[in-house]
Amino acid sequence: MWDADEFDGDAAGTVFRDVLMLALVGFVAMVIMLLPHLSKSQEQTEEHKAPGNVVVEIHWPNGLPVDVDLWVRAPNDVPVGFFNQGSRIFNLLRDDLGLEGDATGQNYEVSYSRGIPAGEYIVNVHMYGPLPAGVTVPVTVVVSVRQKYDTLRQILQTRVELKRRNQEETAFRFKLTETGELVSGSVTTLRQRLVTAPS
Repeated sequence: MWDADEFDGDAAGTVFRDVLMLALVGFVAMVIMLLPHLSKSQEQTEEHKAPGNVVVEIHWPNGLPVDVDLWVRAPNDVPVGFFNQGSRIFNLLRDDLGLEGDATGQNYEVSYSRGIPAGEYIVNVHMYGPLPAGVTVPVTVVVSVRQKYDTLRQILQTRVELKRRNQEETAFRFKLTETGELVSGSVTTLRQRLVTAPS
């Protein structure tokens, strides 16, 4: 014969197991949804600790479909830029073609060094691609230095105006000590060509 009390006990046990299982599934779902956020914050921390003792970057107005190139040369080393993206000391980490193939919409290039050799550094900007008639491209050039594990410290900034194709301008020539200090009176814009291949 059917027993109502026994039925109520089984139903209560089933409901308890169902609620417990739903809570467990909900907890697992929350953990899975949080995992991408945890890995992003870890990536940001690693990015903050990215290598690079001397960092040179150029920026030009977003939305301008022009190809400006950054060229740098460390002491006793070869020039680094679009045609030669790595040397013993510097690496070009971003070669920006303007708007072509650019998912970010930002116009900038950046080079990082490994270590800080003492001596003269040269930073040039080069108008690689064609430039519409009457257009002037203002390029901001920034040089920063990281000493050991310190944060990046900006030491130089200027603006260069590019008005024609193949125009190459020296933004800075400067000297650093082996500890990354800017040598007093060493900053100049005396021209020195760095582009190593015809464009």
